[in-house]
Amino acid sequence: MCSASSDLTAQAKIRNAAIAHFARDGFQKTNLRAIAATAGVSPGLVIHHFGSKEKLRSVCDDHVLRILIQRADNARPSGMQDLFREYLSNPEEYRLQVQYMLRAIEEDTPAAATFVDTLVAESEEILRAGIADGSMRPSSDVRALAVLTVLNSVATLTMPPPLARALGYERFGPDVLRRLALPTLELYTHGLFTNDTALKAARTALDESPQKRD
Repeated sequence: MCSASSDLTAQAKIRNAAIAHFARDGFQKTNLRAIAATAGVSPGLVIHHFGSKEKLRSVCDDHVLRILIQRADNARPSGMQDLFREYLSNPEEYRLQVQYMLRAIEEDTPAAATFVDTLVAESEEILRAGIADGSMRPSSDVRALAVLTVLNSVATLTMPPPLARALGYERFGPDVLRRLALPTLELYTHGLFTNDTALKAARTALDESPQKRD
């Protein structure tokens, strides 16, 4: 029986190898020879299919962006079970794609801007709908809350090894995700503080700040 990798076309193998190298090493440090070696093809074939490293990067951007935006569309209460199952079925691929987009965010690429804008817009829409139907609590700043939820999600999926080891695992993976799932939802569902003392203190400090937002 053929493996999934052997079923891929040469172009797909090159693209996947490039995604892995770009995510790990960055665009500038990655060279076509390394990508070709990982893909099991010649450097000439990479040029034949993609023309240049820049064009290959563009193809990788579009591929990862399409997948992650599709997942963002599923990141609603009705689709969370399917999204969770998808992650557990292939956590390494999922994590690699998120790492790739984080690298793109660091380099401030157009694909990264589209990805972040889409995630924040989707999150804000979910939050506003939840507030409107009474399933979520109101927020003083829904847009900022949307950015915070995106930040938390991305940070979780790219958890560094020291934090995973704090939970008794060598690196982030399905076991860590399972361990975090209920505490995360408990925090979102029930909150953390039993009274509003900290919130009142923060509001007072912000009101007294000379840089208070209009």
